[in-house]
Amino acid sequence: MTKSIVNFLVRRYLRFDKNQPFISITAILAFLGVAVGVMVLIVAMAIMNGFDKEFKRKLFTMNYPLTIYPSLYLGVSESLLKQLEQNFPHLKFSPYLRSQAISKVGNFMEGAVVFGVDFERERHLNSVIDNALKEGEKQGRIMENTFDILVGKGLARNFELEIDSSLMLIFTHLQPNGLNFTPTMKRFKIRNFFDSGLNAYDKGYVFTNIEALRLVKKTPQGLYDGVRIQTNDAMQDKQKIQEFLPEGYRVIGWWEQNGNFFAAIELEKHALFIVLMLIILIASLNIITSLLMTVMNRRKEIALLLTLGATKKEIRSAFFRVGALIGISGIMLGLILAAILLWILANFPIISLPADVYGSTNLPLDLSMSDFLMILFGSIAVVLFSSFYPAKKATEVDPLIVLRNE
Repeated sequence: MTKSIVNFLVRRYLRFDKNQPFISITAILAFLGVAVGVMVLIVAMAIMNGFDKEFKRKLFTMNYPLTIYPSLYLGVSESLLKQLEQNFPHLKFSPYLRSQAISKVGNFMEGAVVFGVDFERERHLNSVIDNALKEGEKQGRIMENTFDILVGKGLARNFELEIDSSLMLIFTHLQPNGLNFTPTMKRFKIRNFFDSGLNAYDKGYVFTNIEALRLVKKTPQGLYDGVRIQTNDAMQDKQKIQEFLPEGYRVIGWWEQNGNFFAAIELEKHALFIVLMLIILIASLNIITSLLMTVMNRRKEIALLLTLGATKKEIRSAFFRVGALIGISGIMLGLILAAILLWILANFPIISLPADVYGSTNLPLDLSMSDFLMILFGSIAVVLFSSFYPAKKATEVDPLIVLRNE
């Protein structure tokens, strides 16, 4: 009896009421509001996660999992590098020299960071450099000369550089010249271009042979400015390497080099989630309004049901189910609409991004399971909470007062 009367009341209250159409219209608006809120929230979180993942991938490529930095006057010796390779055979190491410089073509100049690397070691750590070397090798351009360089496509576009053309680099390293000091200037031969996907790196980074930069900086043989490390477990290996290194050396992870950037993205994502969840909350207020209006309109009917033997639990259950059905149906529609919209955005170039800003023309999308579940359960919690209050108010109807006055 309990189940049948509850189901009867649910079907009755969900029907469109021609006598009181505003109540039904409010319920429809609540249903659509929840659906739109869930759809927008899922799509927004997928886009935020996509950009977060894309930036991490690109920054990870050019920043390396771990990097060893010596104190200002130490440097990393060849003997220390060999000890690291012996004690951590599962890791890959690439020593480097680093210098600030100005790239100059004609009257045009651009700031640059010049890295001297062992290209055979570096290509195992940096896929961008590896791709540039492979492209050059296919065309017979091998980095075999001391003063060969790789430059980014961003710098090549700015200076209209071509393969095998020369690029003047003016280094901050000074050399004595009579009664004063002058910066070191050297012409390098461009052997190929690399494309990291981020314009800041493509314009500002230059890679050359480690011996070339050693000659420019006059760095002693067997001494390096730092060592880059490739690892699949950076968090754990960072601690082990730091404990192995003598005093004066520190190991920095890629997440520490860009910590503020990713913290800002994470904060923005949480703020966006809260703001968009308010859309669902506002739509749920329509559920409360619709159910309260139904309760007020059905006071006499509720009083008669209570007089005829219906329990307050049955009345509460009926109104609670009405609100839950409206809200959860809206959530399901929102999930379907979000899936359709994400599929369209992923397969059709509706939104095209400037590659020099975002590193890609495609809109990155990535909806994590944790975000999906958080949206789903958060929406359901809001809907159920919105359905509870009107259902509780329905049980507070006094049959004697209502039947006597109405």
